[in-house]
Amino acid sequence: MVPSWLVSQSLLRALQNCNLKKTRYIGAVFTGIVTATGEVRERSPTRLLILCPSLASELALGGSVAISGVCLTVISVDRAGGQFEVELSPETLKRTTLGSLRPGDRVNLELPLRPSDRLGGHIVQGHVDTVGEVIAVEPEGEGLRLTFQVDPCYDGLLVERGSIAIDGVSLTPFHILRGRFEVAVIPHTLRVTTLQSLRPGDKVNVEFDLLAKYIAKLLGKGE
Repeated sequence: MVPSWLVSQSLLRALQNCNLKKTRYIGAVFTGIVTATGEVRERSPTRLLILCPSLASELALGGSVAISGVCLTVISVDRAGGQFEVELSPETLKRTTLGSLRPGDRVNLELPLRPSDRLGGHIVQGHVDTVGEVIAVEPEGEGLRLTFQVDPCYDGLLVERGSIAIDGVSLTPFHILRGRFEVAVIPHTLRVTTLQSLRPGDKVNVEFDLLAKYIAKLLGKGE
């Protein structure tokens, strides 16, 4: 089997070799390396207003941004106020945790991959596959070991020491058994993402590795 990192690097090289000199971002492709965290300022049934001055200055109307692992479209930008707004579809509300966000909550933010960027994490689409639950949070040195549970039907998409995105953060799953898996989070990742605030019982957005999903589909095992 071709390793996922090789496929990802080959894809990135192909994109870099394309005639994309005038393109700032490669559509809605992310890497799971969080750009910044933002604060939910307002929440309506179908919209979120996010405060993040460092990111708002780079966003454009109609552009894409990943919010806690969910690819969304920017519908308004207030650069002076350092905030932007996105719209939530019924499908997004059904499949993700974004419907439970409240003003004051923190979210992970990532801009789409640019043709010249390094692929620091793995290919992330921002298409959440399921919502998982935090089972345990254990200190490990200066970092944390987190245990998550998803429906066991997704076991075929969980690869030991492969790739997975949790709330938009690229991580490596291990100790996989009947939908339960662990990840190790280093201190830097804790500092720059919302993972530091996770507690047992919390819900998280889960996106499985793209290569694993395509292989499962080809083998007739896709969900």
